[in-house]
Amino acid sequence: MEGTRLNKYLASCGVCSRRDADRLIEQGLVTVNGTAASPGTKVADGDEVCVRGRKIAGRDKKVVLAYYKPVGVVCTERDAHAEKIVTEELRYPVRVTYAGRLDKDSEGLLLMTNDGGLIEAMMRGANRHEKEYLVRVREPWTEEALERLRAGVYLEELGVSTRPCEIERVGPKTARMVLTQGLNRQIRRMCRTQGFHVVSLKRIRVVNVELGKLKPGEYRELSAGERKRLYEICGLTAKGQSAGTEK
Repeated sequence: MEGTRLNKYLASCGVCSRRDADRLIEQGLVTVNGTAASPGTKVADGDEVCVRGRKIAGRDKKVVLAYYKPVGVVCTERDAHAEKIVTEELRYPVRVTYAGRLDKDSEGLLLMTNDGGLIEAMMRGANRHEKEYLVRVREPWTEEALERLRAGVYLEELGVSTRPCEIERVGPKTARMVLTQGLNRQIRRMCRTQGFHVVSLKRIRVVNVELGKLKPGEYRELSAGERKRLYEICGLTAKGQSAGTEK
């Protein structure tokens, strides 16, 4: 068997990132079948891999979490200037990362997973996956402005027009928006074109997964039904099963 590169294997087991795995290997902290590994080492089924003397159980089952990202937490793997990084704030036994971002100043639902295929499918803009938000602005909404936003507006900073979207006013200064694209700070930019300033922005749904009763900083594993439906919508086959739990 050709095997899998050791750094990729360690990342898939949730031990660390590939970059950190390379460092561990270079420091002589990784062994394969009792022998110190070297950069480029490959492993096959049945090989015993240890990190700092601890045996790695093997590739973890694919997990998908619904996580309530608080305001102030940054969606990034590494940022020396960020005080709070999402992959460090979310304490979970398996290494997971985000499938779709939320701005630092925004809050709400993030899907976190160790399934690279799901992340790729979620990030592909052509798939037009729905994301639902509650948006509160400083100034009272006007129906004329909402109608223009529904039809799509031109974002000069990005040189692109937004897709038509669903918007429902649920209060004088609050609206529910359903978008099918994920441009950089899209909702804030859209609102600015109509003279509105966003005060708070919360994502409450991604595809078929809802934020529900989660509070900032909490997470839960998706139920089997949620997982199955999410993978179906993304054109994938769900792998592994996990019961819904909440922290």
